[in-house]
Amino acid sequence: MSIDAEGLQAAEMRAAGLSVLSPVSLATGTDTKDDMSSHRLEASGTSESTNNNSSQTPNRRAPVWEYYEPDLVEIDGVLKAICKYCGTKLTANRKSGTNSLRTHIAEHCPTIPSNDRNKFVATMKKKPVDSSFTFNQQRSRDLMIAWCVRADVAFNKFDDEGFEPWMESLQPAFRCIGRQMIRDECVAKFKRAKIELRSELQSLNSRICFTSDLWTSNQKLGYICVTAHYIGPDFVLKKKIIAFKDLKYPHTGVAIEEAITTVLTDYGIKEKMFTITLDNAANNKAACDLLQESGKSDMLFGGEHLLVRCCAHILNIFVQDGINIVSAMIELIRDLIRHVNSSPLRIQDFNEIAQREYLAAKAGLVLDVPNRWNSTHAMIMEAVKYKIVLKRYAQANQQPFPTEDEFSKVEYIGEFLGVFEETTRAFSADRYATSHMFLDNVLCIHQTLNSPEWYKDEVIADLAKAMERKFDKYWNGNYNMVLVICSILDPRTKVDFLDFFYEKVCRNFIDIDLSKNQAKEWLRLYFRKYEEVIRQNDTNVVSQTVLGKRRLEQEFAEYRHQRRGTWIEKSELDAYLDEPPVRTDENFEILTWWKTNSNKYPVLSAMARDFLAIPLNIVSSESAFSLSGRILSDNRSSMTKKLLRLLKS
Repeated sequence: MSIDAEGLQAAEMRAAGLSVLSPVSLATGTDTKDDMSSHRLEASGTSESTNNNSSQTPNRRAPVWEYYEPDLVEIDGVLKAICKYCGTKLTANRKSGTNSLRTHIAEHCPTIPSNDRNKFVATMKKKPVDSSFTFNQQRSRDLMIAWCVRADVAFNKFDDEGFEPWMESLQPAFRCIGRQMIRDECVAKFKRAKIELRSELQSLNSRICFTSDLWTSNQKLGYICVTAHYIGPDFVLKKKIIAFKDLKYPHTGVAIEEAITTVLTDYGIKEKMFTITLDNAANNKAACDLLQESGKSDMLFGGEHLLVRCCAHILNIFVQDGINIVSAMIELIRDLIRHVNSSPLRIQDFNEIAQREYLAAKAGLVLDVPNRWNSTHAMIMEAVKYKIVLKRYAQANQQPFPTEDEFSKVEYIGEFLGVFEETTRAFSADRYATSHMFLDNVLCIHQTLNSPEWYKDEVIADLAKAMERKFDKYWNGNYNMVLVICSILDPRTKVDFLDFFYEKVCRNFIDIDLSKNQAKEWLRLYFRKYEEVIRQNDTNVVSQTVLGKRRLEQEFAEYRHQRRGTWIEKSELDAYLDEPPVRTDENFEILTWWKTNSNKYPVLSAMARDFLAIPLNIVSSESAFSLSGRILSDNRSSMTKKLLRLLKS
């Protein structure tokens, strides 16, 4: 019998007379040491339970549970919660409530830090009733409209016969509004927000990066989403959906370019465009070429580096190509998991086997989805963990199961794909700056695909070769130069990592020198361009003051040169590159560093605001489609294109 670390720990606790509640058991109110009768009832949808402990399991929603271990233990038939700080075991069931747990943390725990105790005590204090409260009709309506938009509430819900009595019970003075009025209020809110956003974008003294993607609704109508990404004067990364509009058919490059140009012109920010991140569809490439052609005079260097290919999309493409090589073996696992997930009774049978092997019960096994390779990786790794359970389930239900050799290969494939998991997360992030991590992640992929370790197995070797062919197509020296410069703008690496990168990926010394020199030349070209723009920008008072100070320093250097001899004043760029790299720290925030050093490096900090705002993916635009699918559901397909655009934007 194979017992993993989690199962071994559970076995040891049972031997000591303790019973552990797993997260699944806790959620369903069942104890893992009992038989599966309660799971059977749970699976069949009944509320009846034959397990006495299940009715005693507390509801763990109160804030106090954050201060106790996630697993309850059973001692002499009584469930106990364990304090994270001192290890004290306190009774935890529905009858006793959480009073004793709260009192222990607030007053009696001897080892809890004072900050944690004070934080908890603050949560226990009830908000005082404001006796001076005055009802504000308009404020209530504004909050209702904001809630309606945020929660995707259908307008016709406001005509429901139960809505008005409910509002009257809360505030008799509140005048209820119907669906037509709430719709008009939403339109007015959208118009006000758009004016504010347009003003904010136009007043930016930096450039703006964009992402865009296409979506087809359940009405088979095409929509385009355009998201603006920028870093403001406070060095905070922001992203705003500036358009969610219908796209005329067919979705050619001309149609996409026309839609994007219309949006940028409407907001008055066409001349602020720096880059646009798109997936690898041919019509997107054509649209980008047209954008570059029409905006050459406004873009830096004629839009030479306008197009940024979605890195998450590229990674998904070449990993999927590799997975197709071994799809037959993975399909056996996939079919078996489909069989298990197909009914509550089969999941129950699976869980009975799992608990006999001291493995946690599952509400359902991970099943991958098309075009998301990391979901395939997650499915494989869970199948590896539950291998013995799946094997015995397959035998009991006469289902096909991979041979030992096939399963070993599947496990090896899972380990291989796991190397790309962290890279996928990095490429898919959209809430913080990621462009400076581009070269680092590309190098990780390159080194993995060229590692001799993976070529020991024929199947993995074929998988790696298939992926490498796609890698060479997109990333073998074909890098957008603004992303290369981003790595230099990381004060922890500067030019050192650039040199290291090209020495690793280039095949000969000539290519290494050419690539390094090209990157450094583009860096200086961009620096001179930004320096020129900042000097000419009279509205940027702070930058002009700093540059004026630097001019005085240069005049003083010349004066000192006349008196003391030769003195060469370094440029801001050279001073930055010559300084030692910043020490690596897990809490390092690159935008905070540039904000702190913006007076020291005024030109480079202006560059950093633009370059570090470049998104490596189109996740921001893609995520808008998930919300749009909920807004324009099958029951709301009569919604007009204009109204969908308004609610989504």
